[in-house]
Amino acid sequence: MSAFAFFGALEIGMIYGLVALGVYLTFRVLDFPDLSVDGSFPMGAAVAATAIVAGINPWVATGMAIVAGAATGWVTAFLAVRCGILHLLASILTMIAAFSINIRIMGRPNMALLGEETILTPFEMMGDSMYIRPIVVGILVLISAWFVVRLLNSDFGLGLRATGVNDRMVRAQGASTSFYTYFCLALSNGFVGFAGALFAQTNSFADVTSGVGTIVVGLAAVILGQTLIPGRRIWIAVIAVIVGSVLYRLAVAFALSSGMFGLQASDLNLVTAVLVAIALIAPKLKGNLKAKKGGKPAENKAVSNSGDQTGRAA
Repeated sequence: MSAFAFFGALEIGMIYGLVALGVYLTFRVLDFPDLSVDGSFPMGAAVAATAIVAGINPWVATGMAIVAGAATGWVTAFLAVRCGILHLLASILTMIAAFSINIRIMGRPNMALLGEETILTPFEMMGDSMYIRPIVVGILVLISAWFVVRLLNSDFGLGLRATGVNDRMVRAQGASTSFYTYFCLALSNGFVGFAGALFAQTNSFADVTSGVGTIVVGLAAVILGQTLIPGRRIWIAVIAVIVGSVLYRLAVAFALSSGMFGLQASDLNLVTAVLVAIALIAPKLKGNLKAKKGGKPAENKAVSNSGDQTGRAA
């Protein structure tokens, strides 16, 4: 892998780290299967690109993209909470609607940003953009991660986490689980919209199809990161999902650039599926190995725990 490909994969990996943060908030914290990120990602890209081409300051345009992404999440929460639609179906409806809205925003399926000033333009004058851009994106991602850690460790964040674990208990304490749902989905998709805006500005284009498979990439980052870096502390989990996103993009870039197993660029979804499957299977294989080393009693215990988990999932 060339240095250009390595730093490019590092940059994209950190951008998708913001997507991983959003997926972590919905899937892990709130326990809400949200597929609307496939719509909020290109929404952020479309809003940012349109605003920048219209002459709006890139930072303001990025803020507008964050608000647009948050609005997408709010719509999903409204359909699920207020309208009583199944969570998964509510997010799918939002994702489908966002596709048409994104075309309306740009007035076309895609929009180029070649020659336009972005939030990275002032920093690119400081040196080689191949090295500068990943650093700038990394700083923005770390600031976002710091915000998530501080939020989840606060009293408000405790209520947010409790909503995902036991919403009845939260309601019994007089708190509003509906408000937590609205807030978490808006925040999650706001991060995804931020990622879409950065993606458009780093790649100099916005496209309505850029969000296809975003949820899979986010899940891959979350699962891979928490498998490689297990931990119960919030800051460890947040760092793990970002590291997982970077490692995922590096693994994909290495597999495609080296031609390993005859892979081509069109095999990206296949590589993603294989990596997610490995990340899901790895903890179970690790548990089975520990059970075998511990002897027969430990093995029986592992089987019993597996049965309990299957029963709870059912």
